[in-house]
Amino acid sequence: MTATLLTGVAELVTNDPSVGDGSPLGLLRDAALVVEGGRVAWVGQASRAPDADRRRDLGGRAVIPGFVDSHAHLVFAGDRAAEFAARMAGTRYDGGGIATTVAATRAAGDAELRASLGERIAEMRAQGTTTVEVKSGYGLTVADEVRALRLAGEVTPETTFLGAHVVPAGTDRDDYVRLVTGEMLTACAPHARWIDVFCEPASPHAFDADETREILTAGRDAGLALRVHGNQLSAGPGVRLAVELGAASVDHCTHLTDADVSALAGGDTVATLLPGVEFSTRSPYPDARRLLDAGVTVALATDCNPGSCYTSSMPFVVALAVREMRMTPAEALWAATAGGAIALRRDDVGVVAPGRRADLALLDAPSHLHIPYRPGVPLVRALDGPG
Repeated sequence: MTATLLTGVAELVTNDPSVGDGSPLGLLRDAALVVEGGRVAWVGQASRAPDADRRRDLGGRAVIPGFVDSHAHLVFAGDRAAEFAARMAGTRYDGGGIATTVAATRAAGDAELRASLGERIAEMRAQGTTTVEVKSGYGLTVADEVRALRLAGEVTPETTFLGAHVVPAGTDRDDYVRLVTGEMLTACAPHARWIDVFCEPASPHAFDADETREILTAGRDAGLALRVHGNQLSAGPGVRLAVELGAASVDHCTHLTDADVSALAGGDTVATLLPGVEFSTRSPYPDARRLLDAGVTVALATDCNPGSCYTSSMPFVVALAVREMRMTPAEALWAATAGGAIALRRDDVGVVAPGRRADLALLDAPSHLHIPYRPGVPLVRALDGPG
């Protein structure tokens, strides 16, 4: 294998507090790193860098771990721009528009879905994302959910079965839950790592506590790990169910009671916040400060989807977290990298350290502070071919 020495790193964010300045970001200035076989082999000060087969000068730029986007819905056809315009004029979001995307996705061919999925993945990498989770949930039939997961598996190992996204229009709720926990789960489980449920009693389209418990339990029994959409539209049972059942992550967490925060603080379920949704729905932002001060592990993700948040930009999410949710730039960057890795229960990404994957992002700036400081500017991109 060929070893490559990356030099000219003005600031390296390692997320390893044992190195650099000792902060959670583990900042190293005037740094270098060696990459070999797709893994980090050495990290340290440039003045102490070892020899390598090749050398690549990054020109005084900052390097961060690639963003880990732990919540995205990327297998779909069509768009819902008109729905977005209606929300900006005051229409409340309740999840009902998902049916529009389901119809378009069912009608699309494999080639169309594969091409659009590839375009979205490329768009994410162009903004620094190197790991992404992809959900099904816009098929809602056995064949269409299997197809979505099969296509998602072509671009990521982090595939999530979300047959329990909404109850399809004209379908009996009990019959649909039986389908999701029976034939659909059996067909989809071989193509998925995770199972997810949109637990939102405030929406007539989503699932209540009993339905969520039944679906998650069936998924766990089928060998899938658990994720939950919870507490997006109102305070509800999603967060505490996620903690009780040992879900890796509960996502949204927009409306939380004191009991919800205490449950998260006492468990190991990550609270994944999706501020792009609040931006796109004119909803209140989650109280990240409350969660962080309680000791909860927080992640940030895009929730890229055609309805409630059609952005693929993790830098935009970081900027929103800093501006609207009272996170510091360091907290937001950690949540978008190391936090996302924990939400996916991955120990090979999100941190720049020997033995970890060399999934890196390069900034056209000298410091990570420029990510929220210069929102909307294309500063960050995945560092392709570092070694």
